[in-house]
Amino acid sequence: MSKYQQLENLECGWKWNYLTNKILTGCNVTKWIDSSEIESSVAKLKAMESEPVNVLDWIIGNLNQEHERKLNQAIRAKRKRHFNAEQRHTKKKSVDLDYAVWQKLSERSQSLGATLSETIELLIEDKDTGSL
Repeated sequence: MSKYQQLENLECGWKWNYLTNKILTGCNVTKWIDSSEIESSVAKLKAMESEPVNVLDWIIGNLNQEHERKLNQAIRAKRKRHFNAEQRHTKKKSVDLDYAVWQKLSERSQSLGATLSETIELLIEDKDTGSL
């Protein structure tokens, strides 16, 4: 049993968004090779915007296997973020870092064998105690 409950209606919308975004970037997510079959299946998918629950049938009939695996991974991650966002202590926070700063932090983390968050905490503690 998964820690995170599957919410069919919500997840169908996520799947529809994922697939249409992939298509907008020029990726062929369908199992079809012929351009007319691709266009037809993409048109059917886009028509499902107001009824994303139908996307499950579209996936069974049209999605290629490689993208099915990627879609499932993306939905699992989205489901986890969705449930983690419900509580303050598990909600993912973002920090905007310059690449050079991230690289230095990453190198320090690797040398300490710690996560980026743990390294930041350690650096703050060292600064507060004056041992930096």
